[in-house]
Order: sequence, then C-alpha cells, then structure tokens
Amino acid sequence: MADESAFPKGDLMRGKKGLVMGVANHHSIAYGIASQLAAQGAEMAFTYQGEALERRVRPLAEAIGVKTLIPADVTDDASMDAAFAEIEKSLGTLDFVVHSIAFANKDELKGSFVDNTSRDSFLLAMNISAYSFVDVARRSARLMPNGGSMISMTYLGSERVIPNYNTMGVAKAALEAATRYVARDLGPRGIRVNAISAGAMRTLSLAGISGGRGMIAQGRAFSALKEDTSMEGVAGAALWLLSDLGRSTTGEIVHVDAGFHMIGLPDDLAEG
Repeated sequence: MADESAFPKGDLMRGKKGLVMGVANHHSIAYGIASQLAAQGAEMAFTYQGEALERRVRPLAEAIGVKTLIPADVTDDASMDAAFAEIEKSLGTLDFVVHSIAFANKDELKGSFVDNTSRDSFLLAMNISAYSFVDVARRSARLMPNGGSMISMTYLGSERVIPNYNTMGVAKAALEAATRYVARDLGPRGIRVNAISAGAMRTLSLAGISGGRGMIAQGRAFSALKEDTSMEGVAGAALWLLSDLGRSTTGEIVHVDAGFHMIGLPDDLAEG
C-alpha cells in the first residue's frame, strides 16, 4: 500500500514531466511510483480507462498534486491517438513514462496453462500486457526531443514457472523482450528503456491470481532478505531509473524482490 508520507522528498525530478499508466487504486505499484516521483518534484499525467476507474483514480491524483487525467484504452488506436494528443497539449514534452498495465482473464490464471489457455484470451493478454508497451513507447518517444526514460513492470513468472501465473507469465516474457528491443531502437535518441521485476505484492493484479496470497508468503520465506517486497523499494528503483541517476542504464530487467529471484533452493528444503 502506498503511503505518500513514506517517500523521501527532494528535487531529483524537479522540472521533469511524465506519464504514468496503470494506477488503479491506493495499492497500485504505479501509484507508489507516482507518489515517489511527486515527492521529488515531478509533474505528471495519469491515464485511466472508463468512468468507474476515473472515480477511483482522481482522488489519488489530487492527493499527490497530479492535475492531468486522460482517458486511454490501450487496445484502441483512436483512443490512444486522442490520449497522446491531449498529453502533448497538456504537458508539451515528456521526460519519463511509467507503463504498469497488464491483463489476463482470471479463469486462465489457475490450474493448467496448456488446458486453460484459449486463443482469444492469449492474444488479449499479449495485446494489453506486451504490445501496449511497444505502442506507448513509440508514441512517447515522439514527445521526448531531449531524451528520456521509460519503465515497464514485470514479474519473475516471465523467467520461471510460477503456479497459476500461466498466460501472464508468457505475456511478461514478451514484455521483457520488447523492453530490450525498444531500448535498442530508442537508445540513439537518448531514451533509456528498462523494466522492474517486482516481487509479489498486495495489488489488484495479484488478487486475480489463484493462490496469490500464498505467493506473498512464499516470497517472504524464500527470499534472501526474509521480508516482503516493499513499495518503497520498488518506487526507489523506479526513481533511480527515471531520474538522471539512471544514466547509462538501459535494456535492464531490475529485480526488486528481496532477493527471491536468485534463490535456487531454500535453506530449509536443502537441510531436509
């Protein structure tokens, strides 16, 4: 859960303007990142999809001084055209982008990946979770005449088989590959592109995965630090990558998961 008062204040992002996509509620990783960026002086625009989500997002935006909210459906080109026209009108140029958007049908986030995955649902997950980042990167790059930085959000299920993650794991693997290719293409323009692989956290996305709570408990038990992944840690990594501190870093998948990703076999299992 994002606590705006928990984020260090400063001037690292003073004068920087950016776009944050994927704020859903107070627990969203996107909102935690945005809170840290706001504490460091960034000016931002949020996107949302639909009136119901706008009602949830607007008070969160106001709480951290974000004045620009723009409707955007990442599956609809006309909606994205209108959204980025409004972003350009409101902000002029961009210095950073946070892409924290993913979706897979809940019925397919349990049991067998082979048996439960339909063609239409697979393509929908890939469209929203992976292709949307390519589209956003292309559109955002046009508003970055002085270079900039982009990040997407991923999870270890892209690299390792995680029970019930299924289609989302495959979509996140595509997102990570896309991150590297986008980084290659936009590098000559001075635009850095990275992804953060956060540990399991109590977000709306995790609630949609069968056994999601167990992922948090096991992540803590099997991690090197023996602690939950913190919102402050994820937001801090985002601040590093999006600010000038992240110069010379691009095409990376940065793990922020208390060291869970590096453990091959937990000590208690090895001792048994």
